[in-house]
Amino acid sequence: MRHARGYRRLNRTHEHRKALFANMAGSLIEHEQIKTTLPKAKELRPIIEKLITLGKRGDLHARRQAASQLKQDMYVAKLFEILGPRYKDRSGGYVRIMKAGFRYGDMAPMAIIEFVERDVDAKGLADKARVAAEEAEEQTVE
Repeated sequence: MRHARGYRRLNRTHEHRKALFANMAGSLIEHEQIKTTLPKAKELRPIIEKLITLGKRGDLHARRQAASQLKQDMYVAKLFEILGPRYKDRSGGYVRIMKAGFRYGDMAPMAIIEFVERDVDAKGLADKARVAAEEAEEQTVE
């Protein structure tokens, strides 16, 4: 029996799990909504809640703690400049998990995890900017 076991192992090593959640947290911060499996979403929630709390604190030590967990400076910047001030008056419950049916290939339960009071335009904004930059670069080459 798995009594008093703190987390789901998700059939991965510790290093793989750590990298997985760093990437998922970064994607959630960037897009403010992602679709994943239900167990991964449930494990991601406490990680992202702690990161938002660091963003609300806003001091240098909190920024360094978030940077050590997120791995990319653009995610840390958005966390401290946009998300931290947005949830300044909220004392928890920054994300919601909504069940989204089952995946066709293996019938895995899927979920959508998103920020409460999220910016609807943030989803896909970085991808659109990247495509626009590539098109502009192609125009200058020709």
